[in-house]
Amino acid sequence: MKSKPTSCSLDPLPTSLLLEFIDDLLPTLTNIINFSLSSGTFPSTFRSAVVKPLLKKASLDPNNLKNFRPVSNLSFMSKITEKVVLQQLLAYLTEHKLICPSQSAYRPHHSTETALLKITNDILLALDSGNVSLLTLLDLSAAFDTIDHCILLDRLQHMYGISGTALSWFSSYLTNRTQSVIVNDHISQVSSLSYGVPQGSVLGPILFILYTKPLSDLIQCHSIESQSFADDTQLQVSVPPSNIQSAISSLETCLSDIQTWMLENKLKLNNDKTEALLLRSSSKSFSVGKPTTISVCGCEISFSSSARNLGFYIRDDMSVELHIKNVCRSAYSELRRISTIRHLLSADSTKTLVSAFVLSRLDYCNSLLSGCPKHLLEKLQKVQNSAARLVLKAHKRDHVSPLLRTLHWLPIQARIEYKLST
Repeated sequence: MKSKPTSCSLDPLPTSLLLEFIDDLLPTLTNIINFSLSSGTFPSTFRSAVVKPLLKKASLDPNNLKNFRPVSNLSFMSKITEKVVLQQLLAYLTEHKLICPSQSAYRPHHSTETALLKITNDILLALDSGNVSLLTLLDLSAAFDTIDHCILLDRLQHMYGISGTALSWFSSYLTNRTQSVIVNDHISQVSSLSYGVPQGSVLGPILFILYTKPLSDLIQCHSIESQSFADDTQLQVSVPPSNIQSAISSLETCLSDIQTWMLENKLKLNNDKTEALLLRSSSKSFSVGKPTTISVCGCEISFSSSARNLGFYIRDDMSVELHIKNVCRSAYSELRRISTIRHLLSADSTKTLVSAFVLSRLDYCNSLLSGCPKHLLEKLQKVQNSAARLVLKAHKRDHVSPLLRTLHWLPIQARIEYKLST
């Protein structure tokens, strides 16, 4: 009689063996990348993607396909090769100053926060001068999925000076791509991609930025300020209250030209998600009545009282109260989730989780909170105090300053000053 087999267990791979495996793999990986770059061809096996649709927000209706983002899962080797190309491409673009100055994505020392800081500073200066500001937040439909390969390659050659083997490599990278979709363990048939760059790829965002650079030149022709981060574009114009109607007309003309340009370049402006705000101080009044709508490509869009702009909530009176309220709500939600498993975690593990899911929310765009009322910052400070007590298992009545020093956490006000200093 055969004995019953024991249960199988998987032991962690020893570090020495893992390093040996990487050392053996490195020459092969290097040869593949070098051959790809020198021959100007992107391996065909790297051009296949598996798309897993992800719901953009948990609150959205999963039965509406528009609420999903088609993220492409690409091979490890493909992303490594793209990363090598990206580093060289960015170095070339930076050296020759070919990235649009109003574009914050993929630029050293730039981020969503610097984009928001620039546009917010311009608006506040305008309000201090007695003007009002029109802010329009543009949204594109499936921006990465409709890029025309021929137009992109033409721009890479004639606008950015990419030619020869390098241009051949990008042509090989874009063409003959395939994808299949996985939903609930069901996989679709393989289909070819004639347009677009894969969402989830390394080169996708920078190629989109290079593709849409002429758009910033078009906006400047209308004497309208713009600031972008990848496919998120903000238009801003400031005028005295008496000139608000002419400013709206100029903005509407600019939006009409943007729509025309996008149609010519296989892009689509999403009017349903485009938002507009009329920003002014409470003391300013309009001589001919306050406007309530703006026409965006034939669609009347009402001015919103608030909007979410690159993850930061902005109100028409430039108050940050709404943003702080939302930050506190989401941060407390994460703290409650972590507290349910706190008894299973060490202090270091808890600190890591809190830093990732709570402190990151408190720090995001905190430079925009400089100078805001003290009572609003105290709300954020209470969140940080709760986080410190959770990590160190302290009582809610314990004084928090020693806890923050133990964790080496700066208080909220000091975190803002530190961000501005760096």
